[in-house]
Amino acid sequence: MRTTLKRLLFPALTFGALALPLATPVAAQGGRHYCPRPHTVNARQNRQERRILQGVGSGELTRRETRGLVTEQNHIERMEQRARATGGEFTARERARIEREQNQASRHIYRQKHDGQDRN
Repeated sequence: MRTTLKRLLFPALTFGALALPLATPVAAQGGRHYCPRPHTVNARQNRQERRILQGVGSGELTRRETRGLVTEQNHIERMEQRARATGGEFTARERARIEREQNQASRHIYRQKHDGQDRN
């Protein structure tokens, strides 16, 4: 009985000791995973560009719709470049403005992909 208890207890305690440091950042974030900058401007820009490409590939976007969405993405990218050129990092106001533009662009992508028009 003692050897069985040792065989079961030792791996459980070892796993618990190793898992505790990993769980601490999760608990500090209120149950969410810990990541210092999970949603950067560039990452979101890339996701939106992939959504546009997916719409082109599936035929959900016409050439004209695609041209408008790409122009909008380029505008946001230029805004970001200008903001970074002024000091290298965004101020809170610059970040908020770019995020508002990205929100609007995301809505435009969704609406264009689901408006019933297609390339055919």
